[in-house]
Amino acid sequence: MALRLDGKTAIVTGAGSGFGAGIAHHFAREGAQVMVADINKDGAEAVAAEIGGIAHHVNVADRDSVTQMALAAADAFGDLDILVNNAGVTHVSGLLEDVSEDEFDHVMAVNNKAIYLAAKAFVPKMKKRGKGVILNIASTAGVSPRPRLSWYNASKGWAITATKAMAVELAPFGIRVNALNPVAGETPLLASFMGEDTPEMRAKFLATIPLGRFSQPDDMGHAAVFLCSDEASMITGVAMEVDGGRCI
Repeated sequence: MALRLDGKTAIVTGAGSGFGAGIAHHFAREGAQVMVADINKDGAEAVAAEIGGIAHHVNVADRDSVTQMALAAADAFGDLDILVNNAGVTHVSGLLEDVSEDEFDHVMAVNNKAIYLAAKAFVPKMKKRGKGVILNIASTAGVSPRPRLSWYNASKGWAITATKAMAVELAPFGIRVNALNPVAGETPLLASFMGEDTPEMRAKFLATIPLGRFSQPDDMGHAAVFLCSDEASMITGVAMEVDGGRCI
């Protein structure tokens, strides 16, 4: 069976752990050359070593750092086929008026500004080539918000709208833009989403998911491979829910 991403080049941000690591692993298994980009240098290097990829230390909310990532990708790959904006953060679960301004700014910088900075760095070359795929990792929080995560919810709603706006504008250039909306998953952010990681809180969260489990990195990897492969060549502007029925 042919590998679905054979010969493709890809960057996955926030790939040193969690969903990003799952996506990076699946991309590599399907034949892609992968740059594992993360602010956690050790995590990026560990995942890159596991998949035979390239590790890159990046702060996705910093313009100069994103520019350096683009230069490193050009040196390593030449042209980039797939960009996955996966890096994300949240504020600790709490009343919306109690979230500090610093926390708010950090969430918006990593979850939103990073998509803007990555677009500035990579879209011009994709336009010149007449092809490319961008995948933004949003969240069910942007579709069906949970209380006490207001500003995180808002940032993911922004990511979904940005995905659709980008898709419409970039379609004439042969560039597809989609998003994935996971439900809470077994990632380093889970405890922050719940406020505390206890059996009781896990049961409360799971009760809202019809399939009865959290999103896993493998779930995201499978969905990401499909949306970034040529099998999805007619799909753009979609925010696919990978949520076990959470948004029904």
